[in-house]
Amino acid sequence: MKQIIGRKLGMTNIFTDDGRSVPVTVIEAGPCSVVERRSADRHGYEAVVLGFEDAKIKQLTKPMRGRFEKLNTAPKSVLREFRGASEDVKAGDVVTVAGFAGGDRIDVIGTSKGKGFSGIIKRWNGSGGGASHGSMIHRQPASNGDTNAAKTVKGSRRPGLLGRDRVTTLNLEVVRTDDERNLLMIKGAVPGPRDGIVMVRSRIKGGRP
Repeated sequence: MKQIIGRKLGMTNIFTDDGRSVPVTVIEAGPCSVVERRSADRHGYEAVVLGFEDAKIKQLTKPMRGRFEKLNTAPKSVLREFRGASEDVKAGDVVTVAGFAGGDRIDVIGTSKGKGFSGIIKRWNGSGGGASHGSMIHRQPASNGDTNAAKTVKGSRRPGLLGRDRVTTLNLEVVRTDDERNLLMIKGAVPGPRDGIVMVRSRIKGGRP
């Protein structure tokens, strides 16, 4: 099963066998337990719910505590659902990085870094106004359309909160795995800050996973 939850540790570089230096993101992935199997007959779709990092019972809310007691599985602090049929796993199984190998193509899903309230130049890559002394409009937004609308037109590129969005980076390459330390080394950058939770799955676009 090439689906797992992990925590982003940061970036470094490693050397391949042919002497190339490759920038990689190191993810502490798993071990994850299969908390629940969702079926088309009962839930309307096929999915697997994975749990990551052990949680104490006293730290859980009553609804979450009841959920784990009903499923008769160990409590986990992070739960994520992976859509798709996985007939080879069942509740209670453990998923590790052993299911991945160097050369695999994967997608990584995470939450981008929050950067607060930003103007249009930083948020939307705007070009800005004139740079001369008398311009008076250097980094301000241009016209927003109808002045009688009494609202900001939906979809217009205006200043606002930047980041904290769900981001999926497609078709990344697994360079190396470390089964003993539960590490995945992925070529390039993945979304999210250091220590952020990410989801790793087989790629959904392209050729063979």
